[in-house]
Amino acid sequence: MSAGVPAPVDAGPRDAPPLPHPVHVGAGLLARLPALVPAVAAAHRVVVIADERADAHHGGTLRAALDPARTLALTVPPGEAHKTRETWGALTDAMLAAGVGRDAVVIALGGGVAGDLAGFVAATYLRGVPVVQCPTTLLAMVDAAIGGKTGVDTPHGKNLVGAFHPPLAVVADVATLATLPPRERAQGLAECLKHGVVADAGYWARVRDALPWPGDDALRAIVEGSVAIKGGVVTRDPHEHGERAILNFGHTVAHALERVTRYALPHGEAVAIGMVVEADVAHRLGLCDAAVRDALADALPRAGLPVHVPRALDPHTVVVATAGDKKSRAGTVRYALPAALGRIARADDGAWVHPVPDAVVHEALLAAREA
Repeated sequence: MSAGVPAPVDAGPRDAPPLPHPVHVGAGLLARLPALVPAVAAAHRVVVIADERADAHHGGTLRAALDPARTLALTVPPGEAHKTRETWGALTDAMLAAGVGRDAVVIALGGGVAGDLAGFVAATYLRGVPVVQCPTTLLAMVDAAIGGKTGVDTPHGKNLVGAFHPPLAVVADVATLATLPPRERAQGLAECLKHGVVADAGYWARVRDALPWPGDDALRAIVEGSVAIKGGVVTRDPHEHGERAILNFGHTVAHALERVTRYALPHGEAVAIGMVVEADVAHRLGLCDAAVRDALADALPRAGLPVHVPRALDPHTVVVATAGDKKSRAGTVRYALPAALGRIARADDGAWVHPVPDAVVHEALLAAREA
């Protein structure tokens, strides 16, 4: 690496191989992207796929670092409602019309929607071209951009059509987080707190103590901490055959909440509610003490996140919607559930997820419902 370019985060444990892609975390990195990822400079064509809000704030900085004669810039509307096969088709058609070949690199700029979409485009375009993830939200930096999961939503559920397509690199420019409104900042803090619950009680405490929003140095350390936690899990289980399922804590209920609200409930807020509900499920099943649920119920509002199921939602409808979760097997929905802060409970057969009766989930949803 050249002088002034930060070293990538070591996202794996000391006794495991590093992630197959480097993760760069720092301020001002978008302007130095070709130096961080030499393959971008060497590519015949560069395709930037950005959501419109990220493009308005940061697209100019990124494009200024690229050769305009070799760059195709495409934008998509922000929001989960646009993470569809129709948007994927429009993007691939635009690339085909522009004559983009296999000697191209796709750059994803924006939040998780842009990253998932651009990653899926890259995974499938001409049977696969490289992608660089440039997340501009905290949620994307600590979650969606790490690990190579790409995809789109369908009327049947979230991320049900997709592919594993690890990026060449992840470039997390933490300076971009200054443009986020408070509600968007909180979305990412939900995932940071989740990482602490599933893997590291010390990290949980550091994030909790930094609420409602960390200062600059603490923010970078929190991003690096979440990248290290998720990266370590992904390294050990790249295709979600086992341990990687722990990262879904809170998400089974969250995805159901998103679906029944037609994505009016943002992902991070759905995850916050989902973690409280699923921690209560774990307590009802005797897997953990009520203190885990109570710690979440205390910390999440300090980050500006909800912990109650909206009263307008029918818990039965939410339970039915959980059946579309990717972890379902033989008609039974399975959940990643905590044993304590920093540790996920293992099932009797050693699995990282537990089959849970719908009635127990229904009870936990009712208990978490708004008064």
